[in-house]
Amino acid sequence: MNNKQAILDAVLDGLMRRYKERVSDVASIINAMIAEGIIKDEKDIENDHIAFRTLGVPHLGVGSLEKIFLYYGYVKKEYYFFADKKLNAWWYAPPTPGLPRIFISELRVSDLSSDSQKIIHRYTDIVQSDPADSLHLDDANAVDAYLHSSAWGLPSLTDYEALALESEYASWAIYNRYYLNHFTLSVHNLKKGYNTLEAFNSFLERHGIVLNDAGGKIKRSPDGNLLQSSTVAGMVDAVFAGGDQKRIPGSYVEFAERRVLAAFRHLPDNQITAAHRREGFEASNADKIFESTYIEQAGKR
Repeated sequence: MNNKQAILDAVLDGLMRRYKERVSDVASIINAMIAEGIIKDEKDIENDHIAFRTLGVPHLGVGSLEKIFLYYGYVKKEYYFFADKKLNAWWYAPPTPGLPRIFISELRVSDLSSDSQKIIHRYTDIVQSDPADSLHLDDANAVDAYLHSSAWGLPSLTDYEALALESEYASWAIYNRYYLNHFTLSVHNLKKGYNTLEAFNSFLERHGIVLNDAGGKIKRSPDGNLLQSSTVAGMVDAVFAGGDQKRIPGSYVEFAERRVLAAFRHLPDNQITAAHRREGFEASNADKIFESTYIEQAGKR
């Protein structure tokens, strides 16, 4: 293993460790999977992708955050545009098989109302240079600390609520910063009876997991080869500037089924690899997955 690979592994481990501490559904799902004999332990789970949310302002946004993962060998792939949610997004292919894809979205701040723009810039204008440029990327601890800290101060509850009225993505990002938005469990490589999203969703709901039903519980790509679902975000206790407190949506868990492409469906199961399955993402799916942190979904818990 080369040095960058080891550093990347440590960074990813740090992200997942803190994410699991905050998202109780992760342990609930893993424990249920072990209890039903779907997996033997957590290491049997394939992480399809992880996702970050960013604010599209000078010195921040995708252009800043992606520098970290490009340094470790990730490759920038397709671009996606979400007109209604005012977002840009890209996905990044991992440097080696077995590592998760990365999906980074960015709020098009300049597309918001002038009032929302003023609120966001009141916090982010303190950042006068790209923090990633001064980050020691060969120090996994430094990168881990950066991804779990903030370049700007805590928002006030008033500002958070004002942003949420126009964009719940904006309010989530201004408070949570780069906190891991979700990780994604691949279901297609699980044992039979659980290796389709329909079957796995049924398993989840039997164990009391609440699913995002925006656009239907299963989000399907037009080609039918990428199926996605997700939990609704858990509510977390948030402390705002001045000490105000409120329970707000945190992070969630996603599930993906990447089906075998038509050209390879003649192959026996033991010859199927990731290269034979649907790759990339689908904007129409992701559009509804974003709503896992919207109060209309998270409030169902």
